[in-house]
Amino acid sequence: MVFQMVILKLAEWVLYQLLANSCYRAARKMISYGFSFKNPSLKSSQQQVHLFPNVDKCGLENRGSDTLVCDIQGTLLRTRSFFPYFMLIAFEGGSIFRAFLLLLSCPVLWVLDFELQLRVMIFITFCGLKKRDIESVGRTVLPKFYLENIHLQAYELLASTGSRIVFTSVPRVMVEGFLKEYLSVNEVMGTELHTVGNYFTGLLSNSGLLVKHRALKDYFGEKMPEIGLGSSSLRDHLFISLCKEAYVVNKEENKDSGSSSVMTRDKYPKPLIFHDGRLAFLPTPLATLSMFMWIPLGIILAIFRLFVGICLPYKLALFLGIQSGVELRVKGSATTSSGHKRGVLYVCTHRTLLDPVFLSTSLGKPLTAVTYSLSKMSEIIAPIKTVRLTRQRKRDGETMQRLLSEGDLVVCPEGTTCREPYLLRFSSLFAELADDIVPVAVNTRVSMFYGTTASGLKCLDPVFFLMNPRPSYHIHILDKLPRELTRAGGRSSCEVANYIQKQLADTLGFECTTLTRKDKYMMLAGNEGVVQDNNTRKPA
Repeated sequence: MVFQMVILKLAEWVLYQLLANSCYRAARKMISYGFSFKNPSLKSSQQQVHLFPNVDKCGLENRGSDTLVCDIQGTLLRTRSFFPYFMLIAFEGGSIFRAFLLLLSCPVLWVLDFELQLRVMIFITFCGLKKRDIESVGRTVLPKFYLENIHLQAYELLASTGSRIVFTSVPRVMVEGFLKEYLSVNEVMGTELHTVGNYFTGLLSNSGLLVKHRALKDYFGEKMPEIGLGSSSLRDHLFISLCKEAYVVNKEENKDSGSSSVMTRDKYPKPLIFHDGRLAFLPTPLATLSMFMWIPLGIILAIFRLFVGICLPYKLALFLGIQSGVELRVKGSATTSSGHKRGVLYVCTHRTLLDPVFLSTSLGKPLTAVTYSLSKMSEIIAPIKTVRLTRQRKRDGETMQRLLSEGDLVVCPEGTTCREPYLLRFSSLFAELADDIVPVAVNTRVSMFYGTTASGLKCLDPVFFLMNPRPSYHIHILDKLPRELTRAGGRSSCEVANYIQKQLADTLGFECTTLTRKDKYMMLAGNEGVVQDNNTRKPA
């Protein structure tokens, strides 16, 4: 009897929340939108009523001893919807099926109130996922999208204060790493999720969804923080009214004043050099729907492009590849060797595994590529000869000397790919082997999928790159390095490597770094990029 009563009570709550209450809220939304559409003047007058001044009215000087409290949703971030970040976790930390399920929930989410929206998204996104996978996505994937969406004026106010505390209703695990690592936030108070062992259940902890104004009172007690920053919603007004000074982020005032709220790359609090994940766009509901509609066609297109590149002659492959949507821009031409029975060494920047393939196709002649890390599948489908290096300097040098005696050779001395406009440190080994050195500046652009990964399946890297609607390759073949700038001219191998790195960076408009492959994999994958296999070290 008691069990039956519990079931009835639960059914009554579900019916109320999902039908009566949600339909009532949906009806209010439709009526509100209808009145606003019929009466634009009413809408504009409602927008003009603000209880608190805009963030750009706050002075930034002498704030070093002040404490600022704010939310990341709708305040530090320009967009107020947190759906794209749940989608990133579902896709990158879960699977494409989980991402599709989250997309299907959009019509239901639209009619639910704020609390139920979060609960549903949290359950679909986190249920059954490992804590380790979520922490990895939060460290390697989300920061890129957060930085691209940071509100400039809100960040400038945050950066001017001495103590920064973020209160948010979204799960703490989604934002804490970014806020502390990139924005130097002192404390993050967010919704805690329930776990069983190392797995999330998709439910909230006993504390439930964090209510910002209550959490602020519990944290500060009778003390009032100096500055409160929130959005123009009434929920945030209650939160920031508990501070000595309160400011809001209003999109309308930024548009009227003509000031931009977009943070450009040069103003990032910390350079974004490495990031992981497959998605190259912010997955809003409409953008995600477009991706799922494109995937079947994208797979067919990728197979066609692979077939063209592997099986057809250079000129025909180039023609059909461009007709299929691949954008290829080539500047410069092939260089002949000045030595007897010695090939030319092409030194490339490294953007994807396809760099040597596109260079070979552009030159219209076969090249040999040496690589530190290449999957068996990539070796099989490669239309050019590929040779693995062992990371043993003497042995690798002998291998490259032998290959140069057989013909032209392509090397990417960075040792790994980098997506952002930076060049990693160049290994100096190539400079010890040849005097006929041709620098090649390579850059790529994608709109949907990245063709590189640090923690995913590397064998799918070429497929994902070629699945893009219009992948772009820009290749600039520079003049051969003058003899006086090579080892034959008295330069050391490190000087030659550094000079070529600087020359290629200037050509591309990139920035040189001293970071290495090890630095990249330690950040993105938590290892040095090598794995143990039968007591032998091999590239990961």
